[in-house]
Amino acid sequence: MAEAGSRKPSRFRAFPDTWARSTPNKIAVLAANSNDSLTYRELDERSARLAHALRKAGLKRGDGIAFMLENRIEFFVCAWAAQRSGLFFTPLNTRLGLEEISSIVEDCRPCAVMISTRFRAIADAISRRVPDLAMAVSVGGDLPGYDSLDSLLDDASRISPEDESEGAPLMYSSGTTGRPKAVARSLPDRIVGESDAWTNRISDLYRFDRNTVYYCPTPLYHGAGLWWTMVQHRFGGSVILTEKFDPSECLEIIRRHRVTHTQLVPTMFVRLLRLPEHERKRKVPASLQVAIHAAAPCPIDVKEKMIDWWGPILVEYYASTEANGQTYIDSHDWLRHKGSVGRAIMGTPHIVDEAGNECPPGTPGLVYFENPMPPFEYRGDPEKTLESRHPMGWTTVGDMGYLDQEGYLYLTDRKTDMIVSGGVNIYPREVEERLSMHPSVRDVAVFGVPNAEFGEEVKAIVQPENDDDVCDALARELMDYCRAHLAHYKCPRSIEFRNDFPREPNGKLMKRLLRDEYWTERKTRII
Repeated sequence: MAEAGSRKPSRFRAFPDTWARSTPNKIAVLAANSNDSLTYRELDERSARLAHALRKAGLKRGDGIAFMLENRIEFFVCAWAAQRSGLFFTPLNTRLGLEEISSIVEDCRPCAVMISTRFRAIADAISRRVPDLAMAVSVGGDLPGYDSLDSLLDDASRISPEDESEGAPLMYSSGTTGRPKAVARSLPDRIVGESDAWTNRISDLYRFDRNTVYYCPTPLYHGAGLWWTMVQHRFGGSVILTEKFDPSECLEIIRRHRVTHTQLVPTMFVRLLRLPEHERKRKVPASLQVAIHAAAPCPIDVKEKMIDWWGPILVEYYASTEANGQTYIDSHDWLRHKGSVGRAIMGTPHIVDEAGNECPPGTPGLVYFENPMPPFEYRGDPEKTLESRHPMGWTTVGDMGYLDQEGYLYLTDRKTDMIVSGGVNIYPREVEERLSMHPSVRDVAVFGVPNAEFGEEVKAIVQPENDDDVCDALARELMDYCRAHLAHYKCPRSIEFRNDFPREPNGKLMKRLLRDEYWTERKTRII
């Protein structure tokens, strides 16, 4: 794979209206399941019309909107309308419950909302809880008290607004370890559509250009789904959407649409590897140049098998909603540094111990990034913001890891997931990776539960490969398996079996939902 700087960076006004002029009939986005699509001309005109409607409703630069939409083409009409209007925009997680959605909306206080008719109950709740909305828009049909998107677009000008300015997403942390928090930054201070150095570097590393066909099976409300698809529109590529991931459908979409790039998560790799042998024997189309993955840890054996099957086209990065740093590693480097998430391409990583001192190579600690960019803030939570800061000005999102002698980063766990048993730190990810290698284990979650003597003990929840195998003998077999490969103090003291795990569509395990079941009667996890 080409390294950064191997081809001349693309410097141009990177915005859909650029491509609406040069390639007006080219597909900007296609929903594979419904075959709905938008050309660049249509995306530019409709987002411009919605931008005019937002201005007419009184929204000005720095105001915010929120939208709750499934993966559908109108998502980009709303996102680009906000982006070219100097607005903050918050895509709402469609898997959250009514109370969680209401809490986020009350926190971000949008001036306008756009909601799919699929979420009628949410629309009713929002109109009651935020009665002073300047605009409420229904997408895909009519909702009581909402103006339909189609009628708004029909009544507005298709010419680009004269006062265009760059907006930005106001994203919320995933909430896998606690309540979602808004990650606040200032709006970009640049000409609308101006291509910045960071976006250019990403295009060079991942080889994005006007010929890119990017397949997105992950939710657009997630930071990765949103950012990486909108980047394609800056460089004139085409986006292929699906609402949900299906492994057989994934391979068919890659073939049918001659996909060049996609972004998956490790749970999708696992599902692909479980396809029948005759499907896995079919070669991946030569069109596929890059398969990106991130969001959740990928077991080494899973990634090895994917590289064996798809070839050395897998590229991994480590980043966060807070955007305080980023790493990158291609397949060739990864095969020499298995388990690493790569070297930094944004920010300088520092590994820090509990006393705040930097750790030597190979020693785990809290991962900080030194970054010249203005630091992020958790809006409305100064305590959490302060916890993310190091005295040297570095920032952390709470991940644990270590650097090797060559500067490659290896993640061990999240600080909030770390188990402290008898004063000894235990990293659940190490135990999870070992258990995931057992043929009887489909999925696994490891965390600490109360222990009167040691404070915490290691607990494993296992989703078996075959429900008929569940028995005390399998639990003993798995515990013996751990003892044969791990230090005894790291091994589970108990194993429980479940049929399913709560996961985000991006693959992140909602571990707190499992762990909280065992801590509900305690006011603190410090014993």
